[in-house]
Amino acid sequence: MKTIFITGATSGIGKATAELLAATGNRLILCGRRQERLTELKENLSHLAAIHTLCFDVRDKEQIQSLIDNLPEEFKFIDILINNAGNAYGMGPVHEGKLQDWENMMDINVKGLLYVTRAISPQMVARKSGHIINIASLAGVETYANGAVYCASKHAVVAASEGMRRDFNPYGIKVSTINPGLVETEFSEVRFHGDKERAKKVYEGYMPLSAFDVAELIEFVVTRPDHVNLAESLIMCTAQAGSTMVKKEV
Repeated sequence: MKTIFITGATSGIGKATAELLAATGNRLILCGRRQERLTELKENLSHLAAIHTLCFDVRDKEQIQSLIDNLPEEFKFIDILINNAGNAYGMGPVHEGKLQDWENMMDINVKGLLYVTRAISPQMVARKSGHIINIASLAGVETYANGAVYCASKHAVVAASEGMRRDFNPYGIKVSTINPGLVETEFSEVRFHGDKERAKKVYEGYMPLSAFDVAELIEFVVTRPDHVNLAESLIMCTAQAGSTMVKKEV
C-alpha cells in the first residue's frame, strides 16, 4: 500500500486517476479547489481506500506547505506525487493576449507544480525513495499558433521534469512526464471561459482520448517495478498526428 498525492483531483484526468488508483487499495490524498467535489469524491471512494482531501489552490505556496506539514499521521509519508493540476486560459495570438490569462497559466501550470514538489520532495530525498509524475501535454513537445503561452507553460513542465530527474537521481527517486494530446474533459470549457458551444466543437468529428485513457497510462507508470521508470510518455488518440493535425469525419 502506498500513499499517493494527486493535485487537480476534482475533474478530468485527476478524478479518473483517483478512481483507478483507489481501486488498487492505495491511500490517496486528493487535492483541488472545489470542496464540494472533494467531499463527493471521498464519499464515493472511501469504501475502496483510505482517502484524505485537501482543498487549496496550487498558487498558494504558504497554504500548501502548511497543509502538507500538518497531514494526519497515516498520510504523512507520501510515496507518489502526481502533479496533475493545470489549465489553459484563452487562445489567440500573443499581441492580443490577455495578461490575466497568462498569469493564470504560468502560476498554475508551472509555479504551482513547483510549489507542491518543493513541499513534498524533501521527505522523498530523506527516505531515498519516491516517484513524481508530472502531467504536461503534447503542447510541451510541440507548439502551435494562438497557444504560445500555454505551450510555453507546458514546455516548462517538460524541462522542469528533466531537471528533476537529474536532481533526484542520487536519491533513487523516479520522475516521469506524461504528455496527453486531445482529451475530452472540462479543459476547453475553461480555456474558452465557459463557452460550452465553442468547447464542444473542439471534440467534434473524431474520438478524442477520455480522461480514463490517460488515467490508465498513469496507473501503468506508477505500478512498474522499482527498477523501471517510464521517464516520458506521449499519448494521443488515433485521429491525432500532431498538435494541429486531426483527422475529422465530415
